[in-house]
Amino acid sequence: MLKAVKGNKVYKTDEAGKKNYLAQGFDIYDDKGKVVEKSPQSTVSYEAYSKLEAENKALKAEIKKLKDQVKEHVPET
Repeated sequence: MLKAVKGNKVYKTDEAGKKNYLAQGFDIYDDKGKVVEKSPQSTVSYEAYSKLEAENKALKAEIKKLKDQVKEHVPET
């Protein structure tokens, strides 16, 4: 059994009804509470986007730093 969730509204559904609920802006969850599919109408808050953007930038910098360290220690062939 699947659940369609939007705000404080929760409806039980099945595979056949999933498409209809997605079109109405509902997210679909399985019986364990795990997201099965997000609505195509879903948006991410600017705060969440900014946080992820900063994290992405920091991780890319760390990757570059680690690659440079590896290049220093690995002899070229």
